[in-house]
Amino acid sequence: MRILLNIIWLIFGGLWLALGYFLAGIVMCILIITIPFGIASFRIGVYALWPFGKTVVDKPTSGVGSLIGNVIWLILAGVWLALGHIATAIAMAITIIGIPLAIANLKMIPISLMPLGKEIVDVGSRDRAAWSAPA
Repeated sequence: MRILLNIIWLIFGGLWLALGYFLAGIVMCILIITIPFGIASFRIGVYALWPFGKTVVDKPTSGVGSLIGNVIWLILAGVWLALGHIATAIAMAITIIGIPLAIANLKMIPISLMPLGKEIVDVGSRDRAAWSAPA
């Protein structure tokens, strides 16, 4: 089912969203100080191509630097990418088949606004890590 949803996602919005993230990543890599934002944008762009079967978790090592970086990211690119997710979600929600895709699109808004300090992992690896964590 994930493969089918990912293929439908890719055709009806994922490619355009990923191109937006890749463009933001290229722009961010122009200046040396914003290269970490560019890398985060490329990482999220790959996630935007094939999102089903993956999830976003907080990095345990993130700190104040991630918070400051997220505020800068929000101003430079986050708002525009979030608006792209909202517009794509509205377009996907028009059909019954597109409603799950629209919901997934809306779930991607938090990482488009605040990408630093987050990690994209497979759903299965997150579940295994939760079960094997010491009590």
